[in-house]
Amino acid sequence: MTPAPPAITIRHRHHPGLAVLFFTEMWERFSFYCMLSILVLYMDESLHFSESTCAQIWGLYNGLVYLTPLIGGWLADRFLGFRKAILIGGVSMGLGHLSLAFHPLPTFFLGLSLLIIGNGLFKPNISTILGNLYRDTPEKRDDAYNIFYMGINLGALFSPLVASYLRNNFGWDYAFGAAGIGMIIALAVFTIFRKHVANGEIRAQDRVQTSTNRGVAVSKKQEKDRIIALLLIFGVVLAFWMVFDQNGLTLTYWARDNTDTSISPEIFQSVNPAFILIFTPLLVLFWNQLRKRGKEPATATKIAIGMLLTAAAYGVMTLAGLTGGNHGRVGVSWLVGTYGVITLAELLLSPMGLSLVSRLAPPRKAGMLMGAWFAFTALGGYLSGFVGSFWKDMDHSTFFLMLVVASLIAFGVLMLLLRKLHGTISEAERMEKELATASVD
Repeated sequence: MTPAPPAITIRHRHHPGLAVLFFTEMWERFSFYCMLSILVLYMDESLHFSESTCAQIWGLYNGLVYLTPLIGGWLADRFLGFRKAILIGGVSMGLGHLSLAFHPLPTFFLGLSLLIIGNGLFKPNISTILGNLYRDTPEKRDDAYNIFYMGINLGALFSPLVASYLRNNFGWDYAFGAAGIGMIIALAVFTIFRKHVANGEIRAQDRVQTSTNRGVAVSKKQEKDRIIALLLIFGVVLAFWMVFDQNGLTLTYWARDNTDTSISPEIFQSVNPAFILIFTPLLVLFWNQLRKRGKEPATATKIAIGMLLTAAAYGVMTLAGLTGGNHGRVGVSWLVGTYGVITLAELLLSPMGLSLVSRLAPPRKAGMLMGAWFAFTALGGYLSGFVGSFWKDMDHSTFFLMLVVASLIAFGVLMLLLRKLHGTISEAERMEKELATASVD
């Protein structure tokens, strides 16, 4: 077997591959949300599906998009490798978007199928490569995922605006075509600058095979402990997605029916990605300052703080309901303030969760477990719809208080698990550094 190339160690700045993955993911998410922002409108206005059929296709598509990464990660681990999985997935997604630009009905379902398959191969493996680039500098991995997350939201911020402009001025074909072009640009960035991410494409098991003679290997017990730790984190963070995803459901109803504003309710969907772009540089700077003083919280602690902030965000909405929002309209500052707090919570949970998966996943299951993260995201999204079904059955303040309680329960469970999680994470980081040293030697 070809020995792994020397790992690149950068102590005072980020790996150059971060910029490559940032722009690759930015254009991929531009592509993804460009299509998603007009999907229901296209089914309703162009294909003339019933509302029930639109809802069923929407739900099935979103569920499969976040479940297939489990399979895509497994395929990368066992057969394809990360680079091939990303390239095949990217081509599939590009063809999927372009298929939607044709009006005959069979191409619509073909396009959705190609997007589901492509996303399953692309999404978990690009996140895994990013973690692999920081094998030798795990202390900077959290910041790297925060910056990477900015790329996701930069694409998400502008894509609905582009799709809306093209649809209204030129037609559906141009909007879907723009999504396809976005995917082509993403693949071009990843391919042209591949040399900067080549080290991250090496699967952990390949590194292990070159180092087992030096005594660096994950035992069966250690592997079991890591998987259990990740499943516990997944279970807790599932509660976050269940609560967070109300932003596209009940918080949209609140914006339309209970907020004293002339702004269209869908415009508020841009508030969250805008806050992410504002907060992320400040948060990275804050963690860097704490790190220099030796006071930066551990990743699992950051996730716990995020769950506490989630409870605080819906605590704001509970007060908004009690002060007039239950049966009337209140000022827009309540909703914007809530988005601000829950965005901070998201930055402490989503990119930190990705970082944690890259640290804890056993070498032979890194891609699959990254896919499991997205599968739990899908389940949380599904549960958000179930919880949202109670919106009409209770006062809004009571509904939001229910979300506060759910977030606090998840926070409490995570606090009880912190000591065990810290031990498992520390051991994984120690072995990762030993493995990096053995691979270079």
